[in-house]
Amino acid sequence: MTDRLPRTFGELKATEWAAPPLRGRTVRDELRANLLRAIGAGGALFPGIVGFEDSIEPQIVNAILARHHFILLGLRGQAKSRILRQLARFLDERIPAIAGSEVNDDPFDPISKYGREQLAALGDGTPIAWLTRDQRYVEKLATPDVTIADIIGDVDPIRAARGGHVLSDELTMHFGLLPRANRGIFALNELPDLSGKIQVGLFNVLQEGNIQLKGYPVRLPLDVLLVFTANPEDYTARGKIITPLKDRIGSEITTHYPRTVELGQAITRQEAWLARGGIPVDVPPFVAEVVERVAFEAREDRRVDRRSGVSQRLPISVLESVVSNAERRAIAHKERSVTPRLSDVYAALPSITGKLELEYEGELQGADVVARDLIRRAAGKTFDDALGDTDFRPAVAWFDQGGALKVSVDERTELCIKGFSVIPGLVEGVEAAGLGHRKTAPGALVAGCELALEGLAAHQRITRTEEMGYTRVRQERKGGGGGGKGLEFV
Repeated sequence: MTDRLPRTFGELKATEWAAPPLRGRTVRDELRANLLRAIGAGGALFPGIVGFEDSIEPQIVNAILARHHFILLGLRGQAKSRILRQLARFLDERIPAIAGSEVNDDPFDPISKYGREQLAALGDGTPIAWLTRDQRYVEKLATPDVTIADIIGDVDPIRAARGGHVLSDELTMHFGLLPRANRGIFALNELPDLSGKIQVGLFNVLQEGNIQLKGYPVRLPLDVLLVFTANPEDYTARGKIITPLKDRIGSEITTHYPRTVELGQAITRQEAWLARGGIPVDVPPFVAEVVERVAFEAREDRRVDRRSGVSQRLPISVLESVVSNAERRAIAHKERSVTPRLSDVYAALPSITGKLELEYEGELQGADVVARDLIRRAAGKTFDDALGDTDFRPAVAWFDQGGALKVSVDERTELCIKGFSVIPGLVEGVEAAGLGHRKTAPGALVAGCELALEGLAAHQRITRTEEMGYTRVRQERKGGGGGGKGLEFV
């Protein structure tokens, strides 16, 4: 198909690009038309974006249909940047531009001196380049050290000297990222981190659609969609969006974290690296639920700074670490599949502690203590969902009589099942609930037994130590006794 595309301005004039609606169409009109076409065709408008279908997605659609510049406002890990990158899907597959133009000049209406001179000198022989969607999407992370030259442009004395031009000549200008995004999308992440004077430099682009360089009377009527991201707390923490700029942004859209555990799990399954390319990985659904609930519990915990948020990257990283620990165990014991357990979640503590911004109370307790408590609470709620109706009174009675158990995260599956079988009603209850089976799903059975013990501990029916040890609620003396025997998987 590329070979059939016109290569000169003369050839281009004989195509549909020479007449409306393609000729003279702005990028925002282009996005609007293609989005309407996509809506009419049905299917996902933003594939891979889960949980925003009924909340954020309609607002983004409305902003594009209204031809608005817009900003996505939300805490970290809410897919803001990913959404912006998907906007390129609604651009044309290719558009023509004057070859060699730094600002993607429209052959029928060039805005730069270079483009006008090319047409004047070469006429119908002017070479035409074809820009793809990816070439028309420009993204920049805002930092305090970003200069106006980076975004808008600057005078280039070397170019002036080599070309014999005066500094006010447009041909001496070095264009920044924004002019180079002409006829496309310019995305600016973390807008509040951009200094105030740079934000002022965006006024003309947003309102009049043009820029000025270094005080010289160089005006470029840019055709660009400006989109931004920001963290709400940045308004007071690191910087702020100046009021006149906010006034010029057409739509402000507030994103959010997954509103249900099920949606969170869907995102985590989609993003986490689980297919290891060796032994098959089988993550029990209840283990994945515990991992996801850790994030949900953290977002509600008073010891965790809610203003900074708890990124969706937390359960993704935790699940990957959980699978990695189970993979290590499976390889060591030459097991046929990788089946994570609850003890593997505790082994993934480094993936939790590094992603929590703690309040003063949390800092006093320590990140490890907070993370372990989050896992216990997550396990307790998952226990209620999966095993809440199961009668574990015989197992609790066994512990009350002095029975004790210590679980090793590295023990092989067969020995774990053998040890769990000593506890009355434990293995039978997990099997009856459909969480695993001795013959068909032994790995899941071990994970289910650990969930049962964690849930009983969370509800204070038994006691759990930091070393994965389980005993009666109130220990009157150390060691086993009263008719029970202590078990240790080491």
